[in-house]
Amino acid sequence: MKRHIVLVGLPGSGKTTVGRLAAKLLGTAFTDVDETVVSAAGMPVAEIFRVGKEAQFRRIERAAMDGALAAAPHVIAPGAGWMAQPGNLAAAAEAVVVYLKISPEAAAARLAGDRSRPLLQDADPAARISELLAERERWYRQAHAEVNAAGAAEAVATEVVRGARSLGGW
Repeated sequence: MKRHIVLVGLPGSGKTTVGRLAAKLLGTAFTDVDETVVSAAGMPVAEIFRVGKEAQFRRIERAAMDGALAAAPHVIAPGAGWMAQPGNLAAAAEAVVVYLKISPEAAAARLAGDRSRPLLQDADPAARISELLAERERWYRQAHAEVNAAGAAEAVATEVVRGARSLGGW
């Protein structure tokens, strides 16, 4: 029986890029939860954080993720902090969770010039990503599989597909 494939990891780990590629390789749909949140809220993520703060974003994100998990099994990329929110991992208990592991320095390099991420607006994105990793890594490590996400997106997606086949019934 096929199970959802949920990609988790730091900002810049490639959840969206790898997710789209893995979904294509698996011949299935892909949900970028941040895109769903933006559509539901009618404003960019940064604006949700500015107006309603992180708590509002997390409520909308949880609803979007619940909707994605209610659909037929496919590849899902929630926001980088989704897994660390109370109850979210339990809500995805039937899914295969894959941690896209990357160093904070590599993630920051990928995100250079990206001003759309509200939690990375500090002067030193690598330092902030290191802080996020310290806060979230214990959650990420609860994933069913871990993939080194530092390489080319195509190679990372291939590893995700291997995991989907071996753990998720694809």
